[in-house]
Amino acid sequence: MFTSKLGTRRTFTAFVLAAVLVAPATWAVAEVNPSQAVAPAPPASFADLAARVKPAVVNIATVGKRVRREGHEFQGPRFPPGSPFEEYFRRFFEHQSEGNRHGSAPDQVRALGSGFIIAADGLVVTNNHVIEGADEITVILDDGTRLPATLRGQDAKTDLALLEIKAGRPLPYISWGESEAARVGDWVVAVGNPFGLGGTVTVGIISARGRDIQSGPFDDFIQIDAPINRGNSGGPLFDTQGQIIGVNTAIYSPNGGSVGIGFAVPASLARSIIAEIKEQGRVERGWLGVSIQPVTRDIADGLGLADDKGALIAGVLPDGPAARAGLKQGDVILNVNGRPVDRFKDLPRLVAAAKSGESAKVAIWRQGERQSVAVTLGRMPEDEARVAGRTDESGAAARSVGLSLSPLSEQVRRRYGLSDDVQGVLVVGVDEGGAAARRGLKTGDVIVEANRAAVEVPGDVVREVERAVAAERKAILLLVNQRGDERFIAIPLKRT
Repeated sequence: MFTSKLGTRRTFTAFVLAAVLVAPATWAVAEVNPSQAVAPAPPASFADLAARVKPAVVNIATVGKRVRREGHEFQGPRFPPGSPFEEYFRRFFEHQSEGNRHGSAPDQVRALGSGFIIAADGLVVTNNHVIEGADEITVILDDGTRLPATLRGQDAKTDLALLEIKAGRPLPYISWGESEAARVGDWVVAVGNPFGLGGTVTVGIISARGRDIQSGPFDDFIQIDAPINRGNSGGPLFDTQGQIIGVNTAIYSPNGGSVGIGFAVPASLARSIIAEIKEQGRVERGWLGVSIQPVTRDIADGLGLADDKGALIAGVLPDGPAARAGLKQGDVILNVNGRPVDRFKDLPRLVAAAKSGESAKVAIWRQGERQSVAVTLGRMPEDEARVAGRTDESGAAARSVGLSLSPLSEQVRRRYGLSDDVQGVLVVGVDEGGAAARRGLKTGDVIVEANRAAVEVPGDVVREVERAVAAERKAILLLVNQRGDERFIAIPLKRT
C-alpha cells in the first residue's frame, strides 16, 4: 500500500475593488433534538459477516523489477524503536529479502497485496499499484490454493486493476453494493492482507465522503477509520450487509502504519471502471482539452458570479475539443449535460464519464452572462504509460526498455525545470538494471523522438517500441534531451 501525506492546495485569488452595502441580517437557529441523534446499537459481533465474505477475499503476490520513481522506493513498515512489532517485522522483511537474494535476480522485488473475487469464473479486483510492473502475479485463495493470474486490464487514474484466475471450479464471490447510500458514521468492515500476515478483518466507521487526496484527477474517496495497513491495498470494504462499498486503496500515515485515516475507492466508481475493463480491456474517457482551477469567492466576485462554484478555464489546448468548440481562457464551466460542477474537480469526472465522439452541452459563464456551448468530446490521451505490462509478444519486448513515462504538463515542467521549448515525453522512472538504465537514461530526461518520429504522449513511445519489435529490430533509436543537450541513444530490444 502506498502512503500519502496530504499536501496543501494552491488557491488562485483575484483582487477586485468594490463598494459593499451591509444590511442587518436575521438568523433562525434550529435546535437539535437529542432523541433524534441517538445512533442505533452496533452489531453484537461481525463474526457471521466475516465468515461469509472471507472466502472471496484473496492475497496477491507479485514478482517484478524494482522501479525508482523520483527517488522513492518501497520500504518495509516503520515502528517505534523497542516496540513489540519492530523485531517481528524486521525478521519478516529480512526473510523476504533473503529469499530475493537466493531465488531471484538482484533487481527483482516481491510484494504482497489484497484483492477480491467478483465472479465465480475467477475475476479478481485489486489496486493497480499492487500489480504495476509485475512480471508474475499469483493469487492465493482463502484455503491456501495458489493460482497464477492474468492481467485483464488496469486503470492507473483510479488505481484499479482486474485479474483472471482459472481454478477449474466455481469460486466463492462477493457482490457490489451501493456506496452512494453509505453515510458518514456508518459501520464498515475491511478485509485484507496487512504485512503479508494473511486474511485479517478490521472494523470502523465512515469518517468522511468525497475526499480529494491529490492522488489523481478523479479523487472521490471514502475516508474510514477501520485500521488498514501496507498489504491491505486492493482489499474490499464492506457494509454491515456484506456488500462491497469500496476498494481499500491508500492511507495517510507519518510512519507507514495505520493512524486511523484510510481511503477507499467508492463502489459506484469502481464497479463501472471494472465493467469497462472486463468488456474491452481498458477504460476510454471523454476529453475536453482544458486546464482548470477553482473558482474562489474573490474570483466569483470579480467575474460577477453569485456563487463560488464551477471550474475556471486556465488554459485551452490548441486543436483540442474545447478549442474547436470555442471555449476560451477565463470561461467558467458551470455544468455539463445538466449536471452541476459545484467543485472544479467535478469537471474531470463528468467529462471522463462520457464517451469520445459524444456531444456534450456545456453551460459556461462568460463576460457576465450565462451561455451554452456544444462540445464534441475527444478521447482522453494517456497521461502516463509504462512501456511494460502487456501480455503479448510486443509487450514482453517492451518490458526490456524499462521506462516509466509522463507527458510534459506545466506542473512537471516546473518540477523538473524544463523550459517551454523542450518538447517530448518525460522519463519519470527507470528500472534498475534495465536496458534504458544501462544506456544512461535517467529520471528527468525527455524523449524527443522514437524511431525518428516525434513523440508527444507516452503512448507514442509505446507504439514505436511495438513497431520496432514487429519489424524484428534489435534496438529502438531514441532522441533524448538530457539537461538541455540532445543525443541519440539506441536501446536494445530483448525478445522473450
